Amino acid sequence: NGGIASGSIRPDAAAITRRFGEEKAMAIEAEGKIAREFLYDFIKTEGLDCDFRLVGQFKGAFGYEQYEKMARGAERLAKKLGIESYAVPHAEQRNYIGTDFYRGGTVRTDIGGLHPAKFHAELLRVALASGLTVHSHTAVKSIERNGSGFRVVTSAGTVDARHVLVCTNGYTDGAAPFLRRRLVPVRSRIIVTEELAPDVMARLMPKLMTITENRQLGFYYRPSPDGKRILLGGRDSSRVGDPIAPKLLLRKGLVNLFPELENVRLSHCWFGNVAMNRDMLPRVFEKDGMVYATGFCGSGVVWAPWIGMRAAHKLMGHGEQSRTAFDFRPPSAIPLYRGNPWFMPAIIQGYRLQDRIAFWRASR
Repeated sequence: NGGIASGSIRPDAAAITRRFGEEKAMAIEAEGKIAREFLYDFIKTEGLDCDFRLVGQFKGAFGYEQYEKMARGAERLAKKLGIESYAVPHAEQRNYIGTDFYRGGTVRTDIGGLHPAKFHAELLRVALASGLTVHSHTAVKSIERNGSGFRVVTSAGTVDARHVLVCTNGYTDGAAPFLRRRLVPVRSRIIVTEELAPDVMARLMPKLMTITENRQLGFYYRPSPDGKRILLGGRDSSRVGDPIAPKLLLRKGLVNLFPELENVRLSHCWFGNVAMNRDMLPRVFEKDGMVYATGFCGSGVVWAPWIGMRAAHKLMGHGEQSRTAFDFRPPSAIPLYRGNPWFMPAIIQGYRLQDRIAFWRASR
């Protein structure tokens, strides 16, 4: 939705190590680096016109204790994975972002940004040019076993297939009931400012980096590809109805960061679904003969191409080319859940409360 090519995963290094052990945890972290490089190389090799820029990313800290922890993490990334990653103290923060809202942060130079709609259009162009057939606006109604293969019932007819690859992520419905119990769709909403004066953009976003925050419901934001506007996004708990309230919440966040934008108008607002699972890790797995690639948890710009490629090799039986640290058991089912995320408003409010408490503690 925001076009940030981070390849991040939600659990931190300590949490992954506790769960999987040091070797597996390092493999998971290292694959993020490989997946980013794969994406960047694919864009270059295929000549994708998607406004890609390797601009780097600044991640803001709330409080000096959090800053120190993030600084140690940046040092670890540089040492273990060779990623150019370093801490930026509060005194130097305005060299990277024109706000005093944070108490320092970290920078990674291996993260870029692209135009997601153009990226999608270019992927479609490459797929069609390679001879693939794409059936747009064709809903899958059900997938059933049919001898040694599958019968796929769609809104346009029935297809018999030897193999099926399911990659629905944030738009999983009743056609994939096993997956539907394991993925929660979450709205990711974005606002865009009107064009800003060049001196304002230079002051607020001097290095034109993508920006994230170290909190449960942090905002993510970036300059538009032409460097004339600011895009700011975040998660919201709305499912239907009036979009005004979540848009106003994002606008409030924008003004808290950049008070001088209080009277700036918004030109665009949109949303799309991302998908979360219980352990917040992408996944490739096989179940009942079908291969699944899913669970990108808000970082699909990097993970969807990489996991999708690995899943395709798995489906074709390509052994080594399908190997990935994310090929293990399916995500756990969510109790009392069949695809309607009735609990999301409460979870979002709970995360907001955690963020308020953390912010209060950091500001004491």
